[in-house]
Amino acid sequence: MKSSIKNTLKTILPILLGVFLVWYSYYSTSEEDRSEIIHYIKNADLFWVGVSVFLGILTHLSRAVRWNYLLQPLGYRPKLFNNILIILTAYFTNLGIPRSGEILRATALATYEHVPFQKGFGTIVTERVIDLVMLFLIVAIALFLQTDIIWGFLQQKGFNLVLLLVLLATGILVLSLGMYVVKKSKSKFALKLKTFLRGLLEGILSIFRMKNKWGFVFHTLFIWLAYIAMFWVIKYTVLETVDLSVSQLLVGFVAGAFAMSATNGGIGIYPIAVSSALAIFGISKVSGDAFGWIMWISQTLMIVVFGAISFLILPLWNRNK
Repeated sequence: MKSSIKNTLKTILPILLGVFLVWYSYYSTSEEDRSEIIHYIKNADLFWVGVSVFLGILTHLSRAVRWNYLLQPLGYRPKLFNNILIILTAYFTNLGIPRSGEILRATALATYEHVPFQKGFGTIVTERVIDLVMLFLIVAIALFLQTDIIWGFLQQKGFNLVLLLVLLATGILVLSLGMYVVKKSKSKFALKLKTFLRGLLEGILSIFRMKNKWGFVFHTLFIWLAYIAMFWVIKYTVLETVDLSVSQLLVGFVAGAFAMSATNGGIGIYPIAVSSALAIFGISKVSGDAFGWIMWISQTLMIVVFGAISFLILPLWNRNK
């Protein structure tokens, strides 16, 4: 019973949060601002929106190829078309139920390509760990390139160097103590956590032992460069953001990337996060909101359209299985 309630809350709460944030975003702007944002969205240059969507499609194709690189050392090589359909369907289902796509990917792979669920899911976890590493790398690059601007913004908000150093030192201390306690503990939770972390580390290191490791690295870099590029081209749809540099847009990209995990597909919070990040560089709230909404709407529609098509085609394509 408790597990059922917990799972229901995990599904409903992000959706409710997203709906609330859409409502908040709507009512926190004046009627004039809303009209201007809608005007930007309606008149967005479809060429650049199309380029962004095209790059988004390429990332999914690249993910499908990269996935096989992880599966090959395990003795499996699924059909590339099946990989593409499964990945697009997974992203589609994630819009409705957070993280359900990962379970669906492993289940569909087991059903249509006869890859054991545990092995398929292990490769998906490895993918997620690599993507998390890439995101933190981009965060570090964004902070390095825009240190002065971000530091100035933090100072305006009341942060100071001493406070940040204290917070950093506290975080490192808590993390170190936590790792020490887990290492020495014999509890079931600690043992499960150590097994999980060890598995993640082995998953990351296994990349360097795979036959196509450089192919895997290439597709990983391509995916994340394409993510940045599909965000970057959207600047041409809003007049005020045209002159933003890549390093400035990286800050907005990072904010949006973290926002995506807060609600289903970033609904509601994505435009707010992107707009707040771009405000650091003097972009007005109206232009920032328009940028965020154009980016979110175009990519979400791409997932809905291609994900729904994939959802229908997948069982038909594999009807003999």
